[in-house]
Amino acid sequence: MSADGAAIGARLRARDLSAAPDALNLLESTTPADREQVAALLAEVSPTALGDEAQGHIVGVTGPPGAGKSTLLSALLRLWREGGRTVAMLAVDPSSRRSGGSLLGDRVRIDFDPADAGVFIRSSAAGEQLGGLASATRSAAQALAVAYDVVVIETVGVGQAETDVADVADTVVVVVQPGGGDVLQFLKSGIMEIPDVLVITKSDLGQVAVRTRRDLSAALRSLGSRATKVIAVASLPPPQRVDELVAALDEHRTGLDLAAHRMRARRASALADYAREHGERGLRTLGGRRAVQAMLAEQDPGADVPSLVSVLELRAGV
Repeated sequence: MSADGAAIGARLRARDLSAAPDALNLLESTTPADREQVAALLAEVSPTALGDEAQGHIVGVTGPPGAGKSTLLSALLRLWREGGRTVAMLAVDPSSRRSGGSLLGDRVRIDFDPADAGVFIRSSAAGEQLGGLASATRSAAQALAVAYDVVVIETVGVGQAETDVADVADTVVVVVQPGGGDVLQFLKSGIMEIPDVLVITKSDLGQVAVRTRRDLSAALRSLGSRATKVIAVASLPPPQRVDELVAALDEHRTGLDLAAHRMRARRASALADYAREHGERGLRTLGGRRAVQAMLAEQDPGADVPSLVSVLELRAGV
């Protein structure tokens, strides 16, 4: 028997945190019957139904393997909980091209109290989108933001992950470590255009950390991204200056036009879902990506992703 998507959505709206596992299980299901219930769930937590945007802060955290993301997230989680904020963390592991499997180890690496009802941590595979975000993760972040104060999406900084996170998150944090050759790599890949906050871990390493911060700050200035905060945190326990990072995240969220940002995120997700389901041929049927974007721009700003995809499919006659 399929889960009742509308009922799960209603529980999230009531800030019933025990609904989070049920919501994720449903969103990750691929059965046709559950797809209908997913649409019901997302409609229940859409801005149209809520009358406003979900108030949870969606934070994307990305960076290369070994940069210290899990240590940093453990410290952030501790501060958020000490401040009384509820937190959901979605840790995305890249899937293997060969097996489709995923290590799903992020939950183990993040230090948290399993008995704390104010914390929800879930690891999931990126699925067919190697290095990117699965549709279920994007939908989960939007749904959980109705019930939780903070929703974190953690990805490994490879492939499409950074762009996907930037499309979904309210605030994007890129984490780097000193002396890892990341500065040159980031300049080549264009990742420096993505972060709202740039975090350098292991600042206790001394001059190499100072040099990394100087180089990254110069790179941001050269791109015209002077507003991007650069924060160096110490890795040795207890972590230092993580409170500065929390303040920077809050400051960015306060200055954000949340409605406009989330509207763009939903439309980007709808385009991605339609393209994944119907391919380039489906996009050509509608006149190409720009034409699809124009169609989406005509829709209700608060429309949820399944509703937007349905509009495109109706226009395409599929």
